[in-house]
Parts: sequence; C-alpha cells; structure tokens
Amino acid sequence: MTGKPTIFTKVLVLIALLLTPVLFLYIYTNQVSVDVVREEMESSSLNRLSFFLQQFDTTVEQLAMFPVILNSDPYLREFVDRRSDKPYDKLKEQTRLMQKISLQSVSAAWTNDLSVYLPKDQLVISSNIFKSYDPADIDKFAPLKTWTYDGTVRGDARTPGARFTRQIVDPLGATDPAAIQAMIQVSFPVANISAMLDQVKTGGKGDPFLYRNGFSPIGSATMSEGSVQAIVSMLDGQSLQESGHFVAMVAGRQVAVYYVKSRQLDWYLVDYVPVDSILAPIRKTNLLFYATLGLLLGMSFLAAYLLYRNVQKPIGKLLNGVRLLKKGDLSARIRYRPNNEFDFLIDRFNEMAEQIQDLVQRVYAEKIRLHEATLKQLQAQINPHFLYNSLFFIINTAMLEDTRSVVAMAQNLAEYYRYTTRMENRTAALDEEMKLVANYLTIHNLRLGRLRCELDVPESMRELPIPRLLLQPIVENAIVHGIENKPGEGVIRISGSVSEGLCRIVVDDNGLGMTDEAIAGMEHQLALPQEAASGFGMWNVHQRLRYVFGEGAGLKLSHSPLGGLRVTLTWGRDSEHGAAIDRG
Repeated sequence: MTGKPTIFTKVLVLIALLLTPVLFLYIYTNQVSVDVVREEMESSSLNRLSFFLQQFDTTVEQLAMFPVILNSDPYLREFVDRRSDKPYDKLKEQTRLMQKISLQSVSAAWTNDLSVYLPKDQLVISSNIFKSYDPADIDKFAPLKTWTYDGTVRGDARTPGARFTRQIVDPLGATDPAAIQAMIQVSFPVANISAMLDQVKTGGKGDPFLYRNGFSPIGSATMSEGSVQAIVSMLDGQSLQESGHFVAMVAGRQVAVYYVKSRQLDWYLVDYVPVDSILAPIRKTNLLFYATLGLLLGMSFLAAYLLYRNVQKPIGKLLNGVRLLKKGDLSARIRYRPNNEFDFLIDRFNEMAEQIQDLVQRVYAEKIRLHEATLKQLQAQINPHFLYNSLFFIINTAMLEDTRSVVAMAQNLAEYYRYTTRMENRTAALDEEMKLVANYLTIHNLRLGRLRCELDVPESMRELPIPRLLLQPIVENAIVHGIENKPGEGVIRISGSVSEGLCRIVVDDNGLGMTDEAIAGMEHQLALPQEAASGFGMWNVHQRLRYVFGEGAGLKLSHSPLGGLRVTLTWGRDSEHGAAIDRG
C-alpha cells in the first residue's frame, strides 16, 4: 500500500491539471478582453468624432449654401442687373437687399457674415454693418472655390480672430475684377468651432481640436496647449487617411489619438484619450479572478454534472427546436420532460410554435387578400372621363339625324364599357388592350375628326398578359392634354418591342408636349404614395405595373420625335410578380 496515491492525492492532481489550462485560458481571454476594449474604445471614439463631425459639416454646408441661395434671390438679381439710377430708389433697393441678407445670416446656427461685393460700384452690402469695401478682397478671394482659412486681422470683423470664408462670383468662374459683377461671400469665425468643441468636451475624457498641416490648431477654450502641440508635431510627420488612429506617448502617458477628415473644410477633427484610465478596471478584475479561482474549481465537477443533467440537455432540445423553426418547419415540437423548471419553457415553446404556425398561415392569407384588394382598387379607379361628352355627341348627332355616326359612337362606347367594367379578370392579352384603345380612339375621332393612330406592335407581343386598362389612360392623357389643345391633325403612334427580357410599349403623340421641368415633376409625382399623388391616370398605370411586375417596371417620360410626349411602359417578361398576381 505504501506509495499508492490516495484519493485526496488524485483529487489534488486532478485540480492541478484543471488549474493549468484554466490559468492559460484566463490569460488568453484577458488579453482578448483588453484587445476588445481597445477596439471598442477606438470604434466608440471614431463614431463619436464622426457623429460630431457630421453635425459640424451639416452646419458648414448650410452656410456654404447661403451664397448660392442669395445669388438666385430676385432682390439681388434685380439690384445687380436692373439697378435704378435714381438715388432714392437705389437706396431703397440697397436697404431691402441688406434686410434680406441680414435675415439670411441670422437663420444659421453659427455667427456669420454674409456679404455682397459689387466691384463696379466699389460697394459692399453685408450683414456686418461695420464691413467696408476693400478691392484686395476681390483679388484675394475671387479665384478661391472652396472654404478658405483666413488668419488675417480685420478691423471690421464683429468677432476677432481667424475665420473661414467661401464665396461665389457672378458670372461663375470669373477672376478678373473688371469682369465680376458681384461676389457673394459667407464667413464665420473660428470662435464658433471653439464653442462647439467646448460642448463636445464637456463630460468627456478627450480634448478635441481641428488640425491641418501648416495651420495653427483650433481647439476649445480649455485646450491643453502642450499636449495638443505634441500631438500636432506627430500628425505633421504622418500621411493621414480619411480617418484613423495611432498610439503615442504624451507627457509620459500613453494616449490613443483618433482623427476624422471633414468633407467640408478639408481639416481633421482630432481627439486623444488616455489608455491607462480605460484599462485600469480590467487589471483590478485580474486579482479578483485569482482569488476566486480555487473556490470555483472545487465546485466545478458537481456543477458540471448538474448543469448537464438539468440545464444543458433541456437547452439542447430547445435549440434544436429553434433551429427547426428557423428552417421553416413550423410543426416542430419538443417531446422531452426534464421534470424541472425547463418543463415550463418547453410547454411555452410548444405553444409559441403552434401560435406562430397559425399566425403565419393567417398573415399569409391576409396578405394575399390585401394584395388582391389593392389591385382591384387601383383597377377600379380608372374611370372614363369622356362619358358625358360621348352621350352629348350621340344626342346632338341624333338630332341631326346622322344615324351612321350615332350607331358608330354607340357601338364603340358599348364595346369600351363592356371591357372596362369586367372586373373578374385582373389581366388581359395585349391584343385586347389594343382593341380597347382602337374603340377609345374611334370615339374621340367621331368627336374631333382629326385623329390618326399608327400601330407597330409585333405579333409575338400581342398575346402577352398585362394588367387590364393599362394603355387607355396613356392614350387618354395624350389626347386630353396634348392633341386637343393643338390645332391640326393629331397623331398617336403605339409601338412595342422585346429585348433582353424586357417588354416595352412606347406611346408617342404630336401634341403640345412638356418642358424638361414638367417631365421631371410628373415623374416625381409617379413615385408618390396614393394619398400624396395629385391624380390617378398615369400614376395609376405606373403603380399597377410596379405592383404586378415588381421593381424596375413602370413608366418613363421623355420628348417624342413627333413633337409631343413619349411614354414608355417597361416590365419584365419573365417576372415572378406577374405570375404570382394571377394566382391571387
């Protein structure tokens, strides 16, 4: 028996064997934790800087738009282009323009000076009443196209110190003072930036400042000059990206330096955070871990067994059930009873799975009904606007005893309404839509007597299924808004083509047409939701195409070679949406 290991010895050896990998694991995880904290600190600091810089750039961008807005102001254009020679009128116009500039200036969040230089009159009109005209300003700032740091001391500045300026000239691109009619300039003092940095610094551990190589840094009122200058000297020797970070030693302390580039000023927002103060709590937890490790290891064996029996196995069953639900098997149920608290979770899981299965089925059915109701609503919104005119035509023609015209109008009107009031089918062949358009054009031609229709749709397209009442609103728009208001013969050309899996129907007319601005405005209206749209004609067709054929389908407006408007209907020939709509 001598020399045989006792049970106690075996337990000690086992504990020692367990302790060694646990220690190594803790050392490794501790290092991973430190790395994660560093990464999170880097991410948090960069995100904070980016968020602040986004607000900063937004304010600067707002100021940059002031000269552009003011340049298109009618008061300024009238003052520059058609200024009165009468002293009283001239003074009145100048006063009105100064009020306009002042109101524009005070609308910004930052203190700024908004000025209009008139070189030919040796005159400057500014929101800063102390500002005087200086020809050197034209020579200095006119060639500059972006924000410029101006560190010169100006006696007419409301806020002392350096400033950022930006300007535009009229005409654009002119640099010769003799050719410049006006230079509109906006400037703001760096005191605005310092005040904003003061707010960012409040409650934080950093000391943010703006930096650019060759210029003095711009910081808060409580900026640490020594630390900032040490960091600036390091930044001067580096090739900076759009954003980044590095670790440096400043005043005997290790600090993490972060920077993000401003897209407006082309300066960098820089901040630095002491690394030791962030990692100190992690080091304290090391001591606590070593103190509790022995106790935890002594209880690990019993805990592992109980954990497996009472927790791990039930959790495995639950995870397996969740995986089945994730794969789409909504009939998955757990048939395991651990006889502990997990019985309640398993019962609730089974009930939840049953409810989810029932809910998914109901939601799917409701979605189908909603989709069908939406399509029917859109289809029902297309109503002929010419019914009264057609009936009055029949009455007047009957009074003139023109039986042939009465019969023709009645027959075409009956065919038209027989087709448009059929709501049982949501789709029809393209050939049927072409026949409806022919009826519609015949009705209008009986009234107007000057319409000509040209059809060039290939036979291969005529049997393609499309939503019903798709072409008639386009033709109606061409007649009502284009041809009726233009004297002479009206021509409507309808052509079709299929290429690269896309079907296209092009409707051209020789009506009045539309300007580029009007076309852009109408295309904007097509994308609006129903409650915001101003009409239901072409908007309805566009929305129905998108409902049936999905993204990429819809209307496109452009100028027609006939002189009027071109409307192009586009949809995918093999669209899954088109097949799905027929199934409900």
